[in-house]
Amino acid sequence: MPGTTKTMGVLTVGGLVMVTAYTVALGSNGWLWFGWVVLGLITLGMVVSHGST
Repeated sequence: MPGTTKTMGVLTVGGLVMVTAYTVALGSNGWLWFGWVVLGLITLGMVVSHGST
């Protein structure tokens, strides 16, 4: 399912842009960054698992 992995990558990058914009505009929010890190780790896991099959 390479389409799913690509979609997750786009969501992860989009999430990074949104969290960064929020941080610049309103100040840092640890929960948003934590959520982005979790999303990034899930995406990374998907990339690794699809690369090994």
